[in-house]
Amino acid sequence: MKKKLVHPKAQLHGVIKKVFDNIWFVQGTVKMPMLVPMKISHSMTIIKNPDNNELSLINSMRLSEDGIRELEKLGRVTNIIRIAGYHGKDDGYYRERFDAKIFAIKGQTYTRKMSDNINAEEGYLQPDEWLDKDSVLPIGSATLKILESASPTEAIILLEREGGILITGDSLQNTPIADQYVNFLARIMMKKMGFYKAYNVGPAWLQFAKPDEDDVRSILALNFDHVLPGHGDAVIGKAKEKYRPVLEGELKGCHSK
Repeated sequence: MKKKLVHPKAQLHGVIKKVFDNIWFVQGTVKMPMLVPMKISHSMTIIKNPDNNELSLINSMRLSEDGIRELEKLGRVTNIIRIAGYHGKDDGYYRERFDAKIFAIKGQTYTRKMSDNINAEEGYLQPDEWLDKDSVLPIGSATLKILESASPTEAIILLEREGGILITGDSLQNTPIADQYVNFLARIMMKKMGFYKAYNVGPAWLQFAKPDEDDVRSILALNFDHVLPGHGDAVIGKAKEKYRPVLEGELKGCHSK
């Protein structure tokens, strides 16, 4: 008999904010799987298909019961899309609670640890569908860009609307200051690692996932005006130019050819 999963508890989070038509964004806390009690900020994007009232959650984050009630007012939770190799701890909760379908990128593993040195089939959770660059997403006008050189695999969703909206996991971040979702220990460690910078490429992601420089810089080939990151505030307007300096600059931790 398959052991039932014990889902992580809901952490502190803010209100669900509408950022575009049928698109919402909510910021909150994620507890890191470490021996020391580190909590950092995390953000989830919610997209509604107005034709059938279905909601797709990207960078899923378990909400409080009050938050779940607000989420249900928006529509029916149907799809969970994992784009970040180090994310996904709350995907199983939404599948159990709402019978939602889980999508994940080929090459990712559901693990309780920081390491990805296990096969995907050995993870504690399996998605309902594996995605690659040619996959059709359950979201209208959306395509996947996969940063295949990263380990674990990382992806970005491009929504071809509103001048182009990127939804990112750990790659593009926007955390100019330590907010209310970061605890004391994380504030110290994240400052040392260079997290507190607006329009940034995730410093820990570069260090541990070690993507190729060209792979990361290729983000600039996409047409986008906004970024909804997995960590930090939404970037509304002129996002490509705001991220250009860091994407064209030194990317510490990357592999270079």
